[in-house]
Amino acid sequence: SKELTPLLAGVAGGITGAIEISITYPTEYVKTVMQLNPEKNKMGATNLVREIMAKNGYFGMYRGYSALLLFSIPKNYVRFGAFQYAQKSVFTKKQRLDNFCCGLLAGAAESTLVVTPQETLKTKLVHDKLQEQPKYRNLFHGIQEIVKENGVSGLYRGYSATLIKQSSNQGVRFLVYTDTAKYLQDYISTKMICDLIAGGFAGFCSVMANNPVDVIKTRLQGVDGAKYSGFMDCGKKILLENGPLGFYSGVGPRLARVILDVALTFSIFGALKRQ
Repeated sequence: SKELTPLLAGVAGGITGAIEISITYPTEYVKTVMQLNPEKNKMGATNLVREIMAKNGYFGMYRGYSALLLFSIPKNYVRFGAFQYAQKSVFTKKQRLDNFCCGLLAGAAESTLVVTPQETLKTKLVHDKLQEQPKYRNLFHGIQEIVKENGVSGLYRGYSATLIKQSSNQGVRFLVYTDTAKYLQDYISTKMICDLIAGGFAGFCSVMANNPVDVIKTRLQGVDGAKYSGFMDCGKKILLENGPLGFYSGVGPRLARVILDVALTFSIFGALKRQ
């Protein structure tokens, strides 16, 4: 595969992101609902999907999708561009730890520039629709209201949790993906299949490593996120109210989403790189 410039890596990543989120969003929606609402979490993913389908049809699971679609191209642009930049200019030895560090840097960049506002909007839009009287008419009305109420900083609610989540996500994913793809090359000749499997496994590892942070992030970014004074306070309350398993609420749909997401992302990105 050819070396991509950060710009081309960003473009390829952006296209990848738009395709991926359009396919996987329903699992993201179900995960978010489960993390926001312990009662829904107790129902389990399958029963929750049935309930949503009965009430709102299949597209009921696309609430909040616009926020992720809007940001998916810039998010992947920043992620892959930053990773490529870090590989070329910062961690240049291409050792295993370098992949992890490049991933950390890519995750930090995307969480700061794109993901925190994206996740805040998505979570608030999803949570708002679960209220008796939703107040956001659509994505842009949501942005307007959040900024009006809390200023631009309102879009950065849960930033520390998002930063930890995204940095660890990308650190783990790029490291595991690179190692796994290298290992699989000896057994699988089709590069795209190799990328799919390695990406899926990388996604699995990242979810298991940081689901607790994801739950905290979701709670902080919900419409009632202000009831938590911060990251630690939120974690403490989840532990007290829901026990240790509370940190793994929504893990089923998140695994489904992320395994598919990362598998698709690396395979589509790899295919675009090979063009």
